[in-house]
Amino acid sequence: MTATDTLHRPLHDLRISVTDRCNFRCRYCMPAEDFGPGHNFLPRSEILSFEEIVRVARVATGVGVRKLRLTGGEPLLRRGIEDLVAMLSTLDGIEEIALTTNGTLLAHHAEALALAGLARVTVSLDALDPLVFGHMNGVGARVERVLAGIEAARTFGLGVKVNSVIQRGVNESEILPLARWAREQQLTLRFIEFMDVGETNHWNSAQVIDAQEILSIIGREFPLDPLPPTHAGETARRWGFADRRGEIGIIASVSQPFCRGCTRLRLSADGQLFTCLFASHGHDLRPQLRGRADDSVLHSALLGLWQSRDDRYSEQRGQVHAPKAEMSYLGG
Repeated sequence: MTATDTLHRPLHDLRISVTDRCNFRCRYCMPAEDFGPGHNFLPRSEILSFEEIVRVARVATGVGVRKLRLTGGEPLLRRGIEDLVAMLSTLDGIEEIALTTNGTLLAHHAEALALAGLARVTVSLDALDPLVFGHMNGVGARVERVLAGIEAARTFGLGVKVNSVIQRGVNESEILPLARWAREQQLTLRFIEFMDVGETNHWNSAQVIDAQEILSIIGREFPLDPLPPTHAGETARRWGFADRRGEIGIIASVSQPFCRGCTRLRLSADGQLFTCLFASHGHDLRPQLRGRADDSVLHSALLGLWQSRDDRYSEQRGQVHAPKAEMSYLGG
């Protein structure tokens, strides 16, 4: 069966955070002043085991989940991540397993991930300029490592998309260089409006470069044609280059909310289920997972949670003031 919520949205996607740790300190997600050397990350005992993750995913297929995405933190920091992919790839009903990464460890893992059954990766790349990139990632990481990871993923047959978060006064100068590069590389590029996820990124609407402005900047050099959605619930609005050499997309959660098409459920690394990226709290599955509850109890929990879901934060932005969970904890 496919569960639907109070706004008749079906459950289709499960995003699974495998760790709350990351080797970047991007200011829009995990700023160093809040996630410094003394920050208390989740203890190992609280993080779900691979077996627990697989059990949740298996039960979730019974309420409609067909696609899985592994996130973090940085998921490639989780030891044995390829083993988890292999375990998930055996589940009946799962059509695709994807992974979101900052790309710095991807060159090392790409072959094993592909062999394990991973279908595609989404790589975060907010700038090509080394200085801008180093400033944005907060640790001075080199953009060459990310580009090498992308190349390795393509070499081993993984589908690749690239995501770029754009902030005014930070990296708007990178919009055109990224578009040129993606077109030359024949890669799918998604620009993301700077969002107010969590409480530590000091979000200010003045820093949002909206979809129309991004399109205008790219359109100065490349004519663009709108493309139809590839599937229901797609988050990005898509445009193709007029010469048919690739496409770009924009995820416009701020200026053009798409809450009414959201089909995503999120599982945090410590077993909390969240029905919205902007939620303040989740539903703790660990008592069932680590107690004696059978799968029917888990099934009922997932079904009831989704059927009662009424989240539409982006449509109500400015009207909701509850503290929000951090993106590095939820997995984006």
